[in-house]
Amino acid sequence: MEKAILVGLATSKKEKIEVEESLRELESLTRSAGGDVLERIIQLRSEISPKYYIGEGKVEEIARLVEDLSADLVIFDNNLTPAQQRNLEEKINCKVIDRTQLILDIFSQRAKSNEGKLQVELAQLTYLLPRLKGKGIALSRLGGGIGTRGPGEKKLEIDRRRIVNRITKIKREIAQIQKRRALQRKSRKRSPIPTVALVGYTNAGKSTLFNYLTSENVYTSSLLFATLDPVLRRVVFQDGHYFYLSDTVGFIKKLPVELVTAFRATLEEVIEADKLLHVVDLSSYNYEEQIQAVNKILHDMGIDQDKIIIVKNKIDLLPNKEELLERNKRTDNCEFYISAKTGEGVEDLKNFLRKELFKDFKIFYLRIPKSEAEMVESFSRWSIILEKRENTRFIDLKISVKPQYIFKFSSYILKGEKKW
Repeated sequence: MEKAILVGLATSKKEKIEVEESLRELESLTRSAGGDVLERIIQLRSEISPKYYIGEGKVEEIARLVEDLSADLVIFDNNLTPAQQRNLEEKINCKVIDRTQLILDIFSQRAKSNEGKLQVELAQLTYLLPRLKGKGIALSRLGGGIGTRGPGEKKLEIDRRRIVNRITKIKREIAQIQKRRALQRKSRKRSPIPTVALVGYTNAGKSTLFNYLTSENVYTSSLLFATLDPVLRRVVFQDGHYFYLSDTVGFIKKLPVELVTAFRATLEEVIEADKLLHVVDLSSYNYEEQIQAVNKILHDMGIDQDKIIIVKNKIDLLPNKEELLERNKRTDNCEFYISAKTGEGVEDLKNFLRKELFKDFKIFYLRIPKSEAEMVESFSRWSIILEKRENTRFIDLKISVKPQYIFKFSSYILKGEKKW
């Protein structure tokens, strides 16, 4: 386990509080990457140093601290320029990384699918390209550990032209994956089945809620960014209606721009969804700031606010959970209190989704002669088949559908007689 010192810079006393919160998050990120935090340092300085980011005196102080504590690396909470990173490493005589490198490292560890690995490699190479020998970090310092996982030393030792070619190739491969995803989404869009995406700050409990709703066993953890690759599963209601639920990567403040671009395919699942469940960790001391951080990203993505349902999770950790559960009964609700771990409040959320997602659907009973049985195969493309019965003469169907799709089949609708 690598031992780390965390460094933040505040340019005003007011900003110092924000930096303290950000460093607490950086400590969680460091633990998620497999590191151990020895010390957190904040410098109050009116302006950023072009040479070292922080003041030269503070750099010397950190250098002494690294030696005294036998630290392995220093992690800065903000992005460093290639020159700043090189200057700091030479002065401190220790590996120096920034917040973006740390997050990229975590993503590298979490990516399991081919798509996820490609996206991580693209983000890392894009970030590391200007930091190669002669432009930033000397390759001799890339000896492994936090901040250096991913493409690997061999890939970084090749010349810049080959790295650029590799980036171009990865972009082409990701574009092909995105094309396949777009076709899948287009197919789902033609389908009557609604889609719902889980979004939220990292470690808010999205995957736990996903598992509860779908009866799946997606990996969950208290570590940040436990889920990286998008997952899509079916959620079925007791009456046979169902929707597709997508679990997505957790959002975070200061999300590296390289990842916003590289993980566009994941974010597109959010854009296309009929509803978004914005999962919030209500037990977090700064959950309101986390809500704002996610809302900003969703706003920047052009998400319609009417699609968003706030799901305040982890009420099992709060003393007033009974009072919070009562709030779920409000009829004008777009905010629910739940515990994805215990299931408390989840049925209220499901009941709302059943009503909201299928409010334009109607139930119809049809009787199709066996001689026209081939037409039944098309029904699943524009309706939800809730029940199907056959005898020697007929195929009886109970379907849920938006009325505009049923007109050309109106002659088969059972009217004025007892339904089965």
